[in-house]
Amino acid sequence: MSGEIMADFGALNWSIVAVYLVGNLLLGWLMSRRVKTSEDYYLGDRSAPWWAIGVSVVATYVSALSFLGGPAWAYGDGMAALAIHINYPLVIFVVVVFFLPFFYNSGVASIYEYLEYRFGTTSRAVMELLFLLTQSITAASILTATAVVVTFVTGIEATTAVWIMTIIVMIYTLMGGMNAVIWTDVLQGFILFLGAGIILFALFNAVAPVSSAFSTMAEAGKLNPIDTSLDFTVAPTVWAGVLAMTLFHITVYGSNQMMVQRALAAKNIGDAKKSYLMMGYGAFFIYFLFFFIGALLFVHFKGEPFDEPNEIILTFARNLAIPGLMGILAAAVLSASMSSLSSAFNSLATISVVGFYQKYLKRDGDEGHYLLMSRIFTVLWGLAVIPVAYGFIGSGGSILEALSKVGSYFVGAKLALFGMGFFSRHTTERGLLIGVVAGFAGLIVIVGFGGLFGVKGFYPNIAWPWWVVIGGVINIVAAWVASVALDGFRSEWHQQSVPGQIRDYRESKRAQKDGRWYVVPGKVDKPVWGLPVFFLFIILFLLWFATLG
Repeated sequence: MSGEIMADFGALNWSIVAVYLVGNLLLGWLMSRRVKTSEDYYLGDRSAPWWAIGVSVVATYVSALSFLGGPAWAYGDGMAALAIHINYPLVIFVVVVFFLPFFYNSGVASIYEYLEYRFGTTSRAVMELLFLLTQSITAASILTATAVVVTFVTGIEATTAVWIMTIIVMIYTLMGGMNAVIWTDVLQGFILFLGAGIILFALFNAVAPVSSAFSTMAEAGKLNPIDTSLDFTVAPTVWAGVLAMTLFHITVYGSNQMMVQRALAAKNIGDAKKSYLMMGYGAFFIYFLFFFIGALLFVHFKGEPFDEPNEIILTFARNLAIPGLMGILAAAVLSASMSSLSSAFNSLATISVVGFYQKYLKRDGDEGHYLLMSRIFTVLWGLAVIPVAYGFIGSGGSILEALSKVGSYFVGAKLALFGMGFFSRHTTERGLLIGVVAGFAGLIVIVGFGGLFGVKGFYPNIAWPWWVVIGGVINIVAAWVASVALDGFRSEWHQQSVPGQIRDYRESKRAQKDGRWYVVPGKVDKPVWGLPVFFLFIILFLLWFATLG
């Protein structure tokens, strides 16, 4: 069953979308008056409140990939797919305690400058290149997910929709920089959850009585969110979610410029941490919503297969025939995509200018010049991702799952680069780079390269969440061994390691807190202790939820 093109979108729906798009451009224009320097473009003027930054963090990762791909994934795998996303309290605990203090205290625009301080310029360049590669792929996939919606509800060709979206996002990002990104994220987040809420309410009515729907889900094997099987060929198991995907998401929130750049725009370290805590306590409910919608859609459509799974939620909305609903839904998906795309373009431009252009090509430029180059690189990256987005069109399957698979090849390297910087005394840059190569090579030998270029591994059926563990372990072991073999053991912890930072704060008698929040990495703030407790609540809730059928 494939989504049919809805040629007559209707004046009401077009009006809703038009008002939304104009609102975003207006916000971009209003924020443009605050952009005077390149730092304003990257980090804003540090005027945004913590809750706005927190909404921005949430909205950036909860893109159209989640709005469309989440229900599509759950339509196939049921609530078990949620296991991949139960780890956020643990993830945010680690990021807030270890990552944010390093980055915020440094006062830099690029989080990868840390690697230069800790290891050297080459490791920083490697990480920045990995970021540029993976982030451009992510942006392209988001464009594709949005094109699915625009084509479905308006009849506009997907390739044309990609161009339209890119141009609109580039305009307001160019004008307002990070301030525009944050405040448009707030608007977009509201519209996104309004659309999801309307769909959930309509679904409850469509599958009533709800008790019968739960029974149907249970009979079809779609209700159990806690799969405890030790089958490494199955992606959504609780072990993959708690172990492998915790490591995966730590790199997303701790070593991804697009995410951390928001926290760097906070007024102080406390606001930076509070903005991330919003994700730690809220992410589970968000993903539960999207996957629950997918499971209910399975009941509604009686498990009928779809040629394009990412259109399932759109097909349901169209069949409701509620005036203005398709306009709200289109605006919701556009908002989700535009939030992520604006963040991606801004962070790609930041790394391009700070990490490469300013460092290697023109060191003596003034602020006006670097601001201009930041805007130029925003345009260049916007244009660069369009051909990649074309490649995703018509690929089939859940685009959220597909993107997660692609990202898994690179997570081990990211995890090792920062993890060994924080916690290894003896790792050196030469050993670290050998570890990166060994991690990639080992992963390809063991699991292959996703069938691309005919490269197949010895164990190609290992589920993608475990790729981060395989790549990361090989990377870390090889890096440590190579470091000791080439450069010997170190007698002291590096200043930019966690033990080194704690030692320096203690010896210099610098203030370890800013108000109630720790400045030094490795110290746990009181509100952060609630995250592991909340994780236990999630497990108990899901065990109870599985009994409802």
